[in-house]
Amino acid sequence: MRSDIDIAQAATPRPIVEVAQALGLSGDDLLPYGRHIAKLPAGLLGGLADRPDGRLVLVTAMTPTSYGEGKTTTTIGLAQALTQLGRKAIVAIREPSLGPCMGLKGGAAGGGWSQVLPMEEINLHFTGDLHAVSAAHNLLAALVDNHLHQQLAPEIHPRKVVWRRVIDMNDRTLRSIIVGVEGRGANGVMREDGFDITAASEIMAILGLAADLADLRRRIGRVVVGYDRIGKAITAGEVGAAGAAAALLKHAIHPNLVQTIEGTPALVHGGPFANIAHGCNTLVATRLGLKLADYTVTEAGFGADLGAEKFFDIKCRVGGLRPDCAVLVVTRRAFALHGVANVRRHVDNLQRFGVPVLISINRFLDDTPEELAEIESACRDLGVPAVITDYREGGGAGGLALAERVCAACASPADFRFLYDLDAGLREKIETIATRIYGAGSVEYSAVARAELQRIEDLGYRELPVCMAKTPASFSDNPKAVGAPEGFELNVTSARVSAGAGFVVVSTGAIMTMPGLPRRPAALAIDVDAAGNVSGLF
Repeated sequence: MRSDIDIAQAATPRPIVEVAQALGLSGDDLLPYGRHIAKLPAGLLGGLADRPDGRLVLVTAMTPTSYGEGKTTTTIGLAQALTQLGRKAIVAIREPSLGPCMGLKGGAAGGGWSQVLPMEEINLHFTGDLHAVSAAHNLLAALVDNHLHQQLAPEIHPRKVVWRRVIDMNDRTLRSIIVGVEGRGANGVMREDGFDITAASEIMAILGLAADLADLRRRIGRVVVGYDRIGKAITAGEVGAAGAAAALLKHAIHPNLVQTIEGTPALVHGGPFANIAHGCNTLVATRLGLKLADYTVTEAGFGADLGAEKFFDIKCRVGGLRPDCAVLVVTRRAFALHGVANVRRHVDNLQRFGVPVLISINRFLDDTPEELAEIESACRDLGVPAVITDYREGGGAGGLALAERVCAACASPADFRFLYDLDAGLREKIETIATRIYGAGSVEYSAVARAELQRIEDLGYRELPVCMAKTPASFSDNPKAVGAPEGFELNVTSARVSAGAGFVVVSTGAIMTMPGLPRRPAALAIDVDAAGNVSGLF
């Protein structure tokens, strides 16, 4: 089997101007970053307002294994297959983080003959969007600490600062630190602090949901950075950070245009964490895709219980999006671990939102025809179309039958609906997700969680959607509970408001926001020769 990077480096991508022309754009519409990458100004949306939206296709997955089930590869391959059928299609996916790329999981640009190009640049820095998010986030952190040091009003209690720092790298030693040590106060106020990975930054979530640069600035101003001695929330706007932080993101707000290995246009933009944020590409990119193509194929993080629910209840709600169908990725190894009951619950959950559901059985090289046929039969017994696909080895041609099914599913308007109303209380929203999506019998709140949820409602954030932070390895909060557990008790341990992003993060158990490196990090295999050719990426 050829490696992803070997396949990518052997490809001959089209000039990005030609990719743009296929979307009806000219060179004047682009902000070029070399021959094969460009940004599309977010302001293009204003000139396309009168165009009807194309079809929106979500790719999600059954409960995954630790190796991943190939959602991105399926997303890219499906868009290529639609293109081969003569449809005008575009991909809309997240940007890779350097953390997984240098850690365990590898890059996030698809795989084999269904990936986005140029693979090395997309996985390594790309157009600098993630670094801009890091800079904006850490500027706010520096301003907060200076606010404390200078004893400025409004007063922030040193033990109630909730704005940590970020870096786009897996580094467990930075999870918990002490700042302001030594110097007898000259180095700032001594307090506990820590780092999260950049993808976990609320600034990243804001970038993902902002309508434009002005909206992004307003949202940053609403970020809660800490509390005073009586529990009043102090925002980024009150410490004067919104303008400068937004200025650092003035280029990052523009979606990145690249192409798949078969030349299908792709928007790769934004990368919020799929646990403490909504785990989708940016709303601006998705909206542009809907105006520029007949089919926009996008994905959500983790399994459908986390990714798809947040895509529907947060991103679609904020952006006024109406998805036309959902594709559920199933693999042999995930099916062997979780069984057909797991697939059934994911199908049932997706249908709760009123969208047609199709199953893509993603073939891996060591899968036998007999194993896949057995899975296909079991999935079809659920009453939804199920198709074996091989987008990694076959490119778009590896799943033309699925693409045809998608076109048929999108031919009639979906009866899309949300899971809950915003005027419900936070606990009612939590319990709706827990019982109707996860299969829980009850929800238990820690004393800390109860107090935090009450404080969040008292501060005026009752009508925000909830963003559940839970293990992706199970429907429950126990990663070892495989399959489709029912009637369990979901334990809510904490809650915090992401007022700028516009949701309340509800944690079930300990949620890791700064991953560590494995015993043998992927970075050890990555190298570059004297000519600048990168090797070892996957």
